[in-house]
Amino acid sequence: MTRRSRAEMLEETRAKLIDAARAAFAEKGYAGASMDELTARAGLTRGALYHHFGDKRGLLAAVVDRLDSEMAARAHEIGQRHTNAWEGLLAEGGAYIELARDPEIQRIVLLDGPAVLGDPSQWPSQNRCLLATMTTLEALTKAGIVKPVDVEAAARLINGAALNAALWVAASDDPDVMDRATDAFRQLASGLLVTRD
Repeated sequence: MTRRSRAEMLEETRAKLIDAARAAFAEKGYAGASMDELTARAGLTRGALYHHFGDKRGLLAAVVDRLDSEMAARAHEIGQRHTNAWEGLLAEGGAYIELARDPEIQRIVLLDGPAVLGDPSQWPSQNRCLLATMTTLEALTKAGIVKPVDVEAAARLINGAALNAALWVAASDDPDVMDRATDAFRQLASGLLVTRD
């Protein structure tokens, strides 16, 4: 039997805390989740939570980062199903917006996350999405599909539109909000396309 390294044990403890917090935050929300309950659920102590995350807010940040990264990966996978890079980019944004209906994502990432952690555009996971969108837009600009435009500015606007649409969907009781949001997202993004005569 191989001995696990200290780094492996620390990563396992960290993963247990994130998994337990994810379940607790999804079930009870950030405010309703007790640190004692979630550490007990993970079979760990509050000391382990403080050591790895500093406090409950730090643990939420780790859970949000994981969930938001999963959202981005799922949306990216949907975008990759398209052979047309522009349609892939639009599908990726639309999928991100649609994921706002998932109760776990809705509660943790889109409602509690901004309320506790502040501006989502400053989250590490959103910055990774920004870089991916910039890369796609650079390729689309070089291919003559997208107008010559400041790539970072365009990527921030596209990502901001998808994020804000997802926040709107998560907070709305309107049954038509998803269709309205995705249609408007497509219309706004399409303004970047080169028009062919």
